[in-house]
Amino acid sequence: MNLDWAELLRAFGLVMVIEGLLPFAVPSQWRRMLLTAAQMESRSLRVLGFLSMAGGLLLLHLT
Repeated sequence: MNLDWAELLRAFGLVMVIEGLLPFAVPSQWRRMLLTAAQMESRSLRVLGFLSMAGGLLLLHLT
């Protein structure tokens, strides 16, 4: 496996663009979502994080 640093940087750039979409498009709803997430239990956040990572890995594997 050969690591292509330019491709990795492009992937991080794409993540940054996607992460910035909601705060740019609907900042008040994004802020409300963060406040809700701040009140969640750590276990629930871990489960959501795990499901997000698993979904991302599955998507990467299928493409």
